[in-house]
Amino acid sequence: MASGTALVDDAQPVDTPAAPPEQRRLVLVAYAVGFALVALCFGIDRTLGVVAGVLNVVFGIYFCRHLAFAVAAARWAERDMLAADVGLTTYTPSVAVLVGCKNEELVVDGMVTALFALDYPADRLTLVVVDDGSDDSTGARLDAWAARDPRLRVLHRPPGSGGGKSGALNDALELVDAAIAVVFDADHEPEPAALRRLVRHFRDPVVGAVMGRCVIRNGRDSQLAGTVFVDYLSGYLVNEYGRQALFELPAYGGANCAVRMSTLRSLGGWNPHTVTEDTDLTLRVLMTGQRVRYDLSAVDFEEAVVTARRFWTQRYRWARGHQKCFRDYWRPLMRSPYLSLVEKIETTLFLLVYHVPLLAGIGLLLTVLRAIDIGDLPIVGLLPLSMLLFIGPLAELSVGLLIGRVERRAAWRLIGLLPAFALSIWITTRAYLDGMLGRPYSWVKTARSGATSTIRMDAPAPLAVSTATTRGGAS
Repeated sequence: MASGTALVDDAQPVDTPAAPPEQRRLVLVAYAVGFALVALCFGIDRTLGVVAGVLNVVFGIYFCRHLAFAVAAARWAERDMLAADVGLTTYTPSVAVLVGCKNEELVVDGMVTALFALDYPADRLTLVVVDDGSDDSTGARLDAWAARDPRLRVLHRPPGSGGGKSGALNDALELVDAAIAVVFDADHEPEPAALRRLVRHFRDPVVGAVMGRCVIRNGRDSQLAGTVFVDYLSGYLVNEYGRQALFELPAYGGANCAVRMSTLRSLGGWNPHTVTEDTDLTLRVLMTGQRVRYDLSAVDFEEAVVTARRFWTQRYRWARGHQKCFRDYWRPLMRSPYLSLVEKIETTLFLLVYHVPLLAGIGLLLTVLRAIDIGDLPIVGLLPLSMLLFIGPLAELSVGLLIGRVERRAAWRLIGLLPAFALSIWITTRAYLDGMLGRPYSWVKTARSGATSTIRMDAPAPLAVSTATTRGGAS
């Protein structure tokens, strides 16, 4: 633990952005003026042809990246999933499990039941759940659980406390003194061994954070939930696994994740000025000289969105936050002495993933223009890789289905990804324009249904919401 702390102390400081202005209106104006001037000088056909050629190169790069991840996962992922359980009992640092809840009455009982079932020494474990100004029965349910079992500590934040999930987690930090912080979301139900599998990686002092694998538990609830189920198979079994296997650069995912407490405190906690605190923390950890690890055997189950409206709300938040992280960090990322050139390139490609659907939308527009003989130059067809933008992710999705050993008919869910990707084009474009125009946005929780659970629950009857700040046992 001491050597891990030294790594952070000796590193160059990485400041948490203090709500930097997101507005980039002049950049948008510069894009429009630049395009108009080039089109006037060289003609609209040649200009659009060059733009199409550049897009094809970008799509080709992402195709190679997706294909490499798919090959790596197909080659090694299944073996790693079945690997021996190394270090599950020999390393048990003190752990604080933190969960933020806001209006989560439909799922909170399942989450708390799963936390109590975690296989970890009781004297080394603290459970803290934050009621973040809920106006439903969430607070009362948590107090009832705390009254029944002293292992649970409940922190009630007053309405309007601010900071979203980051603010809730930062307040919880003041209640604990542990070596490792593990975060779950309110709808998550971790497997009993998840903690042991996550924390074993911190024996390596260079590890600042560890990410586990999330599995969708309600894939049958709706067609969209089934699509998200397949998407998660690709994202966790292939994409993140590939980033770990090829570059050792997986991302801290925000839930079912662990972070070294000394690292977290040296960075000032989670950034309350971002709506994607996970991506933000990933970058800050990397730029201190530490690393993020991924363990696909550390599994927990979460609930997928079941409607298009909820999908929009969730993915808009992800896109808005991810795009902001790129704008905030790409310069310090390029100057970081702790990343090689290849690692900087891969991290940049990771940061730009929520720009790719936007570029795909531009590509579709150019295709329509070409169909009416605008922009029809040989350079458009020089690198006919546009379809590879879809083939690359399709390879990842197919490998995810194979490694996940899902039923055969689940392959039909791949069709549902086409309208989901079309919706993603609009979501990411809207998020990009809103961010560049400086339109205000704050953290918005994803609504849950609570229809499906992986465990049997015996929830206590809710009590009246406590007026005290905390309830439950001490750590």
